[in-house]
Amino acid sequence: MSWQFIICFYFLIIAGNAASLLLYAAPMLTFTRVIKKGNTEEFSSIPYVIALFNCLLYTWYGLPVVSNQWENVPVFTINGVGILLEISFIIIYLWYAVPYQKKMTLLMAVPVVVLFILTALISRFILHDHPHRKVLVGSIGLVASMSMYSSPLVAVRQVIRSKSVEYMPFYLSFFSFAASTLWLFYGLLGHDIFLAAPNFIGSPMGILQLVLYFIYRNGSKSQEPLKMDLEKNGVKSHQVTDQKLGL
Repeated sequence: MSWQFIICFYFLIIAGNAASLLLYAAPMLTFTRVIKKGNTEEFSSIPYVIALFNCLLYTWYGLPVVSNQWENVPVFTINGVGILLEISFIIIYLWYAVPYQKKMTLLMAVPVVVLFILTALISRFILHDHPHRKVLVGSIGLVASMSMYSSPLVAVRQVIRSKSVEYMPFYLSFFSFAASTLWLFYGLLGHDIFLAAPNFIGSPMGILQLVLYFIYRNGSKSQEPLKMDLEKNGVKSHQVTDQKLGL
């Protein structure tokens, strides 16, 4: 193994962990807005629930129970941090969401946690060697990762419909692209298909989001025309409506 390969591999580990940390932390900007406005507006909880599932699986995947000793310790550490962040975001979302949004979030979150527990129990007590454990956890993790990288399609549809990137934050899209690209090369160099394969979708999805962002970044917010109409009318009662709409 050449020193160039070793340097490249460790660069990918450091850069991949940094990009993933920024990706998992990027929604802080969104939730700062949610807390400030006191509601979740049109933001969806789907990306955070799927991201939690992904983090749970790959944290388990990186542990010596599944992987061979500590060969995937970078995977374990960054996804462990991701678990804490995603749980925090989901709690905040549930706190400020309307009843319908709370119900939909819980209907997604509960099965996700149950499925992870079943996966962990089966891999720990039924399968007795690392290769088979990696196949089971990695296969489910593969589906979870593909879902996580595809979940922004909800935001993509909203962007195209409204011609505004209000509900698709730039940093979330950028760090999604960066993290998936770096982990793609990490998985390829480490000959781990379960780490590389999801990012064949994640990287192009990140590019798609960035392209849409630059196309619609100057788009107006969907509520701005309504605000202008109300201001033109000059009726005092409409000021109350503005406040309710958060304008």
